[in-house]
Order: sequence, then structure tokens, then C-alpha cells
Amino acid sequence: MAWSQDEERMLAQIERHLVDEDPRLVARLESFNDRVRRSEESERRRAAKASGEEVPTRRPRRSTVIIVISWLLIATLVATLLVLVLRHEAAALAF
Repeated sequence: MAWSQDEERMLAQIERHLVDEDPRLVARLESFNDRVRRSEESERRRAAKASGEEVPTRRPRRSTVIIVISWLLIATLVATLLVLVLRHEAAALAF
């Protein structure tokens, strides 16, 4: 059922007032909407898989990629520091 222009205009006006009055609430609602969308998408994927349809692969989110790269950099740094410390200790013991 399509909304009339008056209803759409009123909803847009309510949305503008809400954004102005409580931006934190707007951010929480947008976050909730994103989670619902992802949940619905995963349900559609499961249903498609169950029916034997080919399901396109999903790209990882940017935040996931950044976290993985950060962990790899930290692991590399820790490993490098351990190697340097062990070499230093080995050189000290040789004397």
C-alpha cells in the first residue's frame, strides 16, 4: 500500500526532528536496522542453500579486515621482539 504525499512529508518531518533532538537514538536505531538486515540476509542465504540454489559469497566487512590486519601486525611485532631478545640472551651467554 503506497503512502500519500502528505504522509510521506509528515514522516520526513518527524525524522528530521528526531535527528535534531536525539542523534544517539537515531544512531542506535540505524545500528539495529543494520543488524536486522544482516539477519534477514543470512536467513535468505540459509533458505537458498537448503533449496539447492547457488549462494553468492559474502565479502568480509571493513572492520573485520582491519582487525585481522591489526592482529597480524601485533603478532609479527611480538615474534620479532622475541627473536631479538633471544638472540641478545644467546649472545650474552656466549661470553
